[in-house]
Amino acid sequence: MPITEDVSTGGDIPTMSQTQYHYQWRDRIEVQRFRTAVSLHSHTLHSHESLGFIPRFAQAMPLVREAVHAQERRYERKNGRTLNYDSAYWTPPLSEREAVHLERSQIHNSLDMGAIVSLTDHDNIDAASHLHMFEEHRNAPISVEWTVPYGPTFFHLGIHNLPTGNSRAWMERFAAFTAAPQPNELRSILAELSAIRDVLIVFNHPLWDEKAIGAQLHRDLATKFLNNYGPWLHALELNGMRPWSENQAAATVAHSFGLPFISGGDRHGAEPNAVLNLTNCGSFPEFIDEIRRVRRSDILLLSQYREPHRLRYFETIWDVMRDYPENPGRVRWTDRFYFRTAAGTDAKLSSVWKGDGPGICSAFLSLVRLMRSPQMKSTMRYAMRDKSEVLP
Repeated sequence: MPITEDVSTGGDIPTMSQTQYHYQWRDRIEVQRFRTAVSLHSHTLHSHESLGFIPRFAQAMPLVREAVHAQERRYERKNGRTLNYDSAYWTPPLSEREAVHLERSQIHNSLDMGAIVSLTDHDNIDAASHLHMFEEHRNAPISVEWTVPYGPTFFHLGIHNLPTGNSRAWMERFAAFTAAPQPNELRSILAELSAIRDVLIVFNHPLWDEKAIGAQLHRDLATKFLNNYGPWLHALELNGMRPWSENQAAATVAHSFGLPFISGGDRHGAEPNAVLNLTNCGSFPEFIDEIRRVRRSDILLLSQYREPHRLRYFETIWDVMRDYPENPGRVRWTDRFYFRTAAGTDAKLSSVWKGDGPGICSAFLSLVRLMRSPQMKSTMRYAMRDKSEVLP
């Protein structure tokens, strides 16, 4: 059962931390005093992602919503059951090497700084393991976005820079907990991880109600989680794919618990992370020490973060579903979407569907292509702008 019980904190939460915000569009001179930018929390083809983005996106777009609902009704009439989006999954388009190159290129070309990149796939460290086979990436941190069930919801923890020698053992322990959560085991895991001085534990997008249990209930549970496990967490995340208002609320939570606020881009497509951390440290362990011990975090919001949140979400969907001719075996979106066969194995959607795939996905993709036209995109930029989300 998901955990809900209270857990003794085992100590006081520190109250002194300092987070500074820098904005690329106005603070260019101030930013120049830093020599390194840190890209945290982005995903590669090793992440398994739910198809739940289809109804979430459709809900915000009336034209798409009606098309998707029509296909859902058709599916239910034909199969006698509602469509379960969690019965299949998709994988992001970029490989680990492409992802690191994308993040480093933005930092080098836009900021003229040294780059540190920590990839965090969902419950998977294959990206770092593969990178270590190449000399230029031999020091790539082994990091993961760990799914932690909690009551009726779940949270994501960014576990950065796992020890190389026993990273697989840690992953086995994470997986065992996720499958059968126990409060005392979570406390033990976090306490042992936190005792490793070069490991960084970040509460990712803490206020995102991804399970759709209700924003207030989710926030109450996030607060309870922090009360129970806060002493072993090192920072809360400003998420580059979440709205500014939600990030501001998360910053308030971080401040109330005396924890630093730290960047996390959460890139799934081909747009590099929209938020970074700035530092004068020369290595990832030094940066981690700056967050954990000095408790200072300098966050840079890049220009793309100013675009309407829903428009950037749409652009990610386009990146997920467009063709990549340069990637043999993963060219079409149906090559990157998987379903569970009757034999219990995972198979590519392209093995059973040609063209644009099942009706609901074909209709969705047709509308995405239409809205990707320059005229529609300009209209969407205006229509999707939310005055309450204006940044400083």
